Amino acid sequence: MSVTQNPGDDTPRPQVSPPAAPDDADTPTVPSAPDTAQGRLWQALKPAYSRSQLLAGVLCALLGFALVAQVRLSGQDELGTLRQEDLVRVLDDVTGRSEQLDGEVSRLQASRDELVSGTDSARAALELAQARAAAEGILSGRLPAEGPGVRVVIRDPGGELNAQLMVNLLEELRNAGIEVAQVNGVRLVASSSFVDGAAGIEVDGALIQSPFEWIVIGDPATVDRALEIPGGALPRIRAAGATTDETELLDLVTVDATVELSDPRHARPVEPDDE
Repeated sequence: MSVTQNPGDDTPRPQVSPPAAPDDADTPTVPSAPDTAQGRLWQALKPAYSRSQLLAGVLCALLGFALVAQVRLSGQDELGTLRQEDLVRVLDDVTGRSEQLDGEVSRLQASRDELVSGTDSARAALELAQARAAAEGILSGRLPAEGPGVRVVIRDPGGELNAQLMVNLLEELRNAGIEVAQVNGVRLVASSSFVDGAAGIEVDGALIQSPFEWIVIGDPATVDRALEIPGGALPRIRAAGATTDETELLDLVTVDATVELSDPRHARPVEPDDE
């Protein structure tokens, strides 16, 4: 500071001069923010973020925004933006499609019923065909058979019996209702025949000799009464000199003899085109 004096004024006055520029060495150090109480509080409350954390946060925010937009878009009622004409057309399409589906269901149900009915009919026809084939196989002699019946043993040690007596016995058995018969292991069918041969009685070309074992399937009581009718087959056989010392009425007998059928030489089945 310098003192100047105006002319005519004897009172000295101080003169203020501008302060000198502070020297860097003499400049007092201003305390930084963390050194103050407010700075320390701010530093404590200030979160510490790294670059990777900020990037992850931005990506999460973008993903959340995309999810919210998608939910809002999917939840928006699309029909609400359509015009009345468009709604009517959509309703007509839905109604027509529903009618088509109902018709398809009806057709499928009808097809199912036809298949079930056809299966039942086919099964019934197959069972009937199998039953008829079994019955015809038994009657024709192709298949063995079993059931209630009678076993008769005729002994002819003197050889007094002939083919005619055997034919009479077979006819009596058929009149009594037998279904299957065999004698000495030879199956008797509709075409069977007895013939007097040089060595004895032959049936269908096979020689049979005493004792003659007859096995027949039919009602045992009816067969027994028919065989013992006075003047019938067995009384006539006894009168010729043979004996019938065994006549058994059985609940189950087995006729196991079968015949091989030959193919027809002249007959043939009628084909549908030939009718």
